[in-house]
Amino acid sequence: MRLAALAVIALALSLVLSPALVQAAPTVPRQAVVLQALDKVTARISVLEVPLDREVTFGTLAIRPRACLQTPPTEAPESAAFLEIRATDREPGQDEAFTGWMFASTPAISALEHPVYDVWVIDCGDAAVTGESSGADMPVVEAPAGPVVPPAAAKANE
Repeated sequence: MRLAALAVIALALSLVLSPALVQAAPTVPRQAVVLQALDKVTARISVLEVPLDREVTFGTLAIRPRACLQTPPTEAPESAAFLEIRATDREPGQDEAFTGWMFASTPAISALEHPVYDVWVIDCGDAAVTGESSGADMPVVEAPAGPVVPPAAAKANE
């Protein structure tokens, strides 16, 4: 009886730890990150595409992506971005709201905790990084003032 229980446990562990079942980590570097931001007070949702190492503002948040990685096309889709988010309405030294990796498939693992705003990763943008461009020539992107309407919804309303 004890031997059968050990065999079942060994089989279960071999299935769980099987390399075929382990999801690949994002490894393809990209030049920009696509974020979705929510203002909880006004219910305004904005989609922001931000080049790496450039700062964008959303309300009182200053968001600066440092890296964005995706899985290769042959793997299950996943995007992860390293973000630095500051609350500009706080005093210097106490303005850090979030620093770390956010994952598109599981935003709750590492989330921004702010009473007014939510920010999460949707995807990485642009072509794969080739080393020629550092993104320094890209402009600072401001969040739109109104709600974002997907193109399909805009055509349906016409």
